[in-house]
Amino acid sequence: MISQFFFTYPPLVGLISFFIGWAAMPIVLKIAKAKHFVVKPNKRTSHKGEVPNIGGLDIFFSFMLTYMVFEYNHLQEYQFLLIGIFVIFLIGFVDDILDLTPLSKLLGEILAGVAMIGFSDIRISHLHGFLGIGEINVYLSYALSFFVLIAIINALNLIDGIDGLASGLGILYSLFFAFYFYLIGQREWMLMACALVGSLSVFFIYNVSGKKNKIFMGDSGSLLLGFVISCFVFHVCEINAYHQVPEAFHMRATPAVMICVLSVPLFDMARVALTRIKHHKSPFLPDRNHIHHLLLSTGLNHLQTTCVLLAVSVLFIALAIVGRNWSIWLLFGADLLLCTLLTYILWRVVDKKNKERIERGEAPTDNTQPPAADFDDDIAHISDINANHGAKSEHRSANLSTESEPAKQDKHINSRQL
Repeated sequence: MISQFFFTYPPLVGLISFFIGWAAMPIVLKIAKAKHFVVKPNKRTSHKGEVPNIGGLDIFFSFMLTYMVFEYNHLQEYQFLLIGIFVIFLIGFVDDILDLTPLSKLLGEILAGVAMIGFSDIRISHLHGFLGIGEINVYLSYALSFFVLIAIINALNLIDGIDGLASGLGILYSLFFAFYFYLIGQREWMLMACALVGSLSVFFIYNVSGKKNKIFMGDSGSLLLGFVISCFVFHVCEINAYHQVPEAFHMRATPAVMICVLSVPLFDMARVALTRIKHHKSPFLPDRNHIHHLLLSTGLNHLQTTCVLLAVSVLFIALAIVGRNWSIWLLFGADLLLCTLLTYILWRVVDKKNKERIERGEAPTDNTQPPAADFDDDIAHISDINANHGAKSEHRSANLSTESEPAKQDKHINSRQL
């Protein structure tokens, strides 16, 4: 069979998906520019000019076409999974065009999850002995599966803030799963992961290297990516829970392994949400407190920041492989400790850079203010920080002397918060 040939040479599947995506990308760019599906520069972005934001369309097309061609014999078996992929892509695509509310997006994610969890029966049904619990009842299984699905989708959606980061992480995760599926002999899952690698690679090149033809992933791509990665996570957890893999490749701490692999987006999402809640803000309020924003504030550019986070992700994947047969608590604890340590070091670097900026009379980087803050708020914030550090700036003081103390305190936020 043709598919058996490509199972023997899995990189060829990725290449075919890559060539399909490469051929389709000029058409996607043409559609985006003709229909004005673009993002204009704003305070949350650093690009210049209008940039198309429907890169997910190219990812979806090349990924789905490649998989359906090589797995046509299994389409009926995975028909609801493919429907779920289509639904999540459609929700993201509509959001890219019309800007849906968070609730509408959440309902769309749940609808896509119904297709995968409810109808395809791809879900978490076993806790691998965590807290002494093995197989769980069906209601708890559905609840946990939906929670994990939404968490992973939104974690990868939120990490999509700079060039190449979400797609680079997606490529790295897909390679990890593709290699694992190859080792345990699960051909159809390996082909799916390889197809995703090829599709994401095309987008990565255009997103990072494109000048006149630069394109953004958009929610159509990031939601799709999170959905497929969640599918891989569920499947790996299940086959390990019921020992459906060769003993040599069985992972006793599978839930912790999956968390460890996805540490960068998951920990960043949890940290940012908790920080906002701690300071009495909505966890949905946008700011510049994400891990990539912190790295950018140290002076790194987009590509350097992406490379750093990809290298850190490789470190976490290595930890996951080494600790795959540790206890779940031990591996999870090691992962959490490493995440916390790296974040602490990064904040110390950010603080040092901010002190250097203040000494030069420049404004420190504010990673907690909402990006929509107006110019007057920015000036007030700068003045308040300079006053606290003993900065002598008569010009600023004169301009801001009429501002009330409560307003100043509200605008001043400590850059060292975690």
